[in-house]
Amino acid sequence: MQIKSLFVTFVAGTLILGSCNTFKSSKVELKTLADSAAYAIGIDIGNNIKKNLPTAPGGKDLDQKIILAAFTSALKGDSSQIPALKITSVTQSYFMKAQQVESGKAGEAGKKFLADNGKRAEVKTTASGLQYEIIKEGTGPKPLATDTVIVHYHGTTIEGKVFDSSVDRKEPATFSVNQVIPGWTEALQLMPEGSKWRLVIPSALAYGERGAGADIKPNAVLVFEVELIKIKK
Repeated sequence: MQIKSLFVTFVAGTLILGSCNTFKSSKVELKTLADSAAYAIGIDIGNNIKKNLPTAPGGKDLDQKIILAAFTSALKGDSSQIPALKITSVTQSYFMKAQQVESGKAGEAGKKFLADNGKRAEVKTTASGLQYEIIKEGTGPKPLATDTVIVHYHGTTIEGKVFDSSVDRKEPATFSVNQVIPGWTEALQLMPEGSKWRLVIPSALAYGERGAGADIKPNAVLVFEVELIKIKK
């Protein structure tokens, strides 16, 4: 996640939300195409911010009134309380620190989840740290890393939030075994065709420190139910 884009997104969203909290909303008159375009842009930005703002690390700890006051001051041309040359470094430092804190929390939660899950008798742990539980044992061949497979899967965080699911989409996925995250590549080569396993994948075998999207945080442990439907020849 890029700190600069995160900052721009958060500030824009905070200003929108701050304005909404400060001033009563009212309908505007759209007289021209330019007016309509301006309104459409505002709606698009607002919807985007509403979707992404809550995921910004440290975002909930920022005082919206201060951000709105600083924004208004800048528009008026008032002098800044923070030197202009330090503005960027201050915001980047804050979001980097907030992201590190969030990553640390996710890492600790993941370690505990793996430790607790690994104690269950039905769970097997490989040398890499991958954990799997056999829900249904297939009788077909096992795929090679270079094979293409057809699978159904349901992915959640350790808190149970669904981030991706071919099951929910009601459409199996097709991909090469060696073109997915390392935890999947390892697990699929252990699964006989027709099997359904529950995987708990350590961060190092998933998306690591970078995370992925809004729902998969840095250092997140992931949980999948994977059904190997067919090895595609």
